[in-house]
Amino acid sequence: MNNELNKSSVSLSLSRNQVFSIFSLYLFSFGSTLLGFGIYLSLESFGSVDQNYINWSGQGLFWTLITFCVALVILFLPVEFFRQYSIVNRSFNELLTNIVTVIVLSLLFLVLSQLVLSNENIILYEYQMISRSVSFSGFITIPIMFFAIHNLGKNFEILNKYSYSFVLLIWLLSNQIFL
Repeated sequence: MNNELNKSSVSLSLSRNQVFSIFSLYLFSFGSTLLGFGIYLSLESFGSVDQNYINWSGQGLFWTLITFCVALVILFLPVEFFRQYSIVNRSFNELLTNIVTVIVLSLLFLVLSQLVLSNENIILYEYQMISRSVSFSGFITIPIMFFAIHNLGKNFEILNKYSYSFVLLIWLLSNQIFL
């Protein structure tokens, strides 16, 4: 009886590559969304959009420059330090590990962004909203995507081959839903 329980238990085997890969996905998603917000701020500085986050064009250009620099630093981290661009999702244990990792990382960054970013400035508030959307996307959409890749990857080899790109694309698109 005890032997049967040991065989049926599921263990989470956290590998460094899996964690870095998911962490890279999170940073790519957050950095890309910040880049999009920077483009919006530059368009607002030139008077091309209606909603106003800034009072004058110099302020908009200042926040555009800061947003671009922050986004580039965030996008630089996974490229230079992690270099993990594949998601291994073949077994149930790997699926479970990926889902738990993405939820824990999203929760960690959600709490961290709520503590670090203040609501005093409208731009910092928007940074906080972007961070929330990326985290909520990691809570809801990405585990569903991992599950879909796990189940459909057996029939469609292209999903296994390009799973990292598919997950990043879905993460970026779902960020827009949560914004």
